[in-house]
Amino acid sequence: MSEIEIIATIFGIICVVLTIRQHIACWPAGLVQVFLYIFVFYQAKLYADMVLHVIYVLLSIYGWYHWSMNKSGTQSSGVSTEGKFMYMYVFVCLISSFILGFLLTRYTDASFPYPDSFIMSGSLIAQWLMSRKKLESWIFWIITDVVAVYVYWYKELYWTTGLYIVFLFLAIMGLVEWRKDYYQTKSVLIK
Repeated sequence: MSEIEIIATIFGIICVVLTIRQHIACWPAGLVQVFLYIFVFYQAKLYADMVLHVIYVLLSIYGWYHWSMNKSGTQSSGVSTEGKFMYMYVFVCLISSFILGFLLTRYTDASFPYPDSFIMSGSLIAQWLMSRKKLESWIFWIITDVVAVYVYWYKELYWTTGLYIVFLFLAIMGLVEWRKDYYQTKSVLIK
């Protein structure tokens, strides 16, 4: 446990709370978190998570840009993806987890290569969906957070474990809130 991990944890919580509220300030708060976690995961030899956070930097900048198209600073309700795309996202998540896990097992001293790879794959898909304002992003976050809690607890990253437990509950809240907002907006558009 380090000061960097504690600060990253605090910014992570701020980021997700702002995301649930659909406020654009979630993106700069998230950038602070992801920069700090690059160092935390490098020290823990969770290389897929480290690379994930490097990619998060780019996705966060993209998400910040995409959400900034709305001049009010907040976004209206999430947009649902088509079912066929969800099957594709699940397939890509599983295949990429297996391939990356195999590569990490073969060529590195990575700890928990397959679960770490799943965390990376699931998180990338969730982050992409989140940046595009897709309701289903929360489902990917929930599943990924469950795996992350186990891995981080085992690696004795207790602040990070706590953060991902909070993330899990916040993701459930996010799904409920965005779903409610989605159906309210959809019913208004139908009238």
